[in-house]
Amino acid sequence: MRPLTVTAGVLAVFVLVVGVVGARAWAGPVAVLFPFAAAAVAALATAAALPRLDRWARRLDPHRTGTPYSALARATARIRAGTLPAALPGLAEAIAEGTGAHRAVVWLAVEDRLVATAVHPPGAVRGDGAGRGGTDDGELSVPGMAVLLARPDTDHVVPVLDGEQLRAALAIGKAGAAVTEDDRRLLRDLAHGAGALLREVQHGVELERRVRRADELADELQRSRERLGRARDVERRRLVGELSHATAGRLVTLRDGLRGARDALAAGTPPEEVRAGLAHTRTALEELLERFRSIARGVYPSVLRDQGPAAALEELVADLPRPVRLESAVDRRLAWEIESGIYYLAAAAAQHLAARPAGPELLVRLALGGGRLSVRVEDPAPGADAATLGDALAIDVERLHALGGTVDLGTDDGAVVVHGRLPERLEPLVDPAGTVSAAGSGP
Repeated sequence: MRPLTVTAGVLAVFVLVVGVVGARAWAGPVAVLFPFAAAAVAALATAAALPRLDRWARRLDPHRTGTPYSALARATARIRAGTLPAALPGLAEAIAEGTGAHRAVVWLAVEDRLVATAVHPPGAVRGDGAGRGGTDDGELSVPGMAVLLARPDTDHVVPVLDGEQLRAALAIGKAGAAVTEDDRRLLRDLAHGAGALLREVQHGVELERRVRRADELADELQRSRERLGRARDVERRRLVGELSHATAGRLVTLRDGLRGARDALAAGTPPEEVRAGLAHTRTALEELLERFRSIARGVYPSVLRDQGPAAALEELVADLPRPVRLESAVDRRLAWEIESGIYYLAAAAAQHLAARPAGPELLVRLALGGGRLSVRVEDPAPGADAATLGDALAIDVERLHALGGTVDLGTDDGAVVVHGRLPERLEPLVDPAGTVSAAGSGP
């Protein structure tokens, strides 16, 4: 309508100036100038009338706010915005403006589905059974192009290809109006240009996602180091307690025995009596050395290192004054921190509960499953004191918590139960989908 109106106006000016004015004025050489005067008047009148013609054209078709290729230029600028959230809504708006569509939708290819990622005007697409009914446009999806073409609110669809890979689909709905050849051409041109641009944008989004993932991994690594540091502090406190208990009074006894032997020799005591005193001192020294060996085996049991927690517990319970039934369903080795954490908890619980020789056998069960190594120590004797046991296991419970595990202490049908769990991996994990999981974090 706009070009037709401009052409009609120019013809009217020429007829008026050349045909009417020229015929009634004068003829001769001056008449040659009338066509040029008509062209100048037509140009000036057209320049003055174009804004009014555009307003008139918008009243006739309010949905088309520009020419198709002005819309193409705006769409290209918006696609280059740098991120999908910024680019796609602008692309949908430019499509609607360029085609005069009542609705324009950019469907982004996500795995094997098309997802309505950008819509103009916003909220113009609702679930109608083809996608997930009743959802907003940002969540609507369809299985593929065939289902999208069959939608009653879609009049024309053009795929956006990057080589042979489908990256998106551009769809318009004109509410009963005809889809013109200009509309089809504009959508094809947009699809041709958008394929490579969307690839660049998606590469930028992927790079941003990788940077964010690296930051998450760095944070989780720092948290893992802090957990291991707390576990080392707990172990140092336990070792200090063990050494203090082992040496309390024994070193003083050794010192007094050696000092007594020296004084006896200086006083002229018969050698036989001095040797008898030194024999007692030697016995105390051997007991202290044995105690140190026991502590060393507890701090770093060689069987635990070589064969795992089940074998180490089997060696431990063999010397307890109470029978213990050990069951293990662990078929592979894990990291030292995990095996030792579970071992120390089970060993401390079994030693505390087996201190009473009289009583039914204890049950110690090791299990590996669901990404966790767990131990359950159960004492069916009704006389067991859960509160006292909790105090005795305080350091071992703190160690498991520092490593990201949990410990439950309570009763079950009168039996005292200690149930400890640790994740089978302590370091951060990245799955193929790119998500970060803290395997060492608590449940």
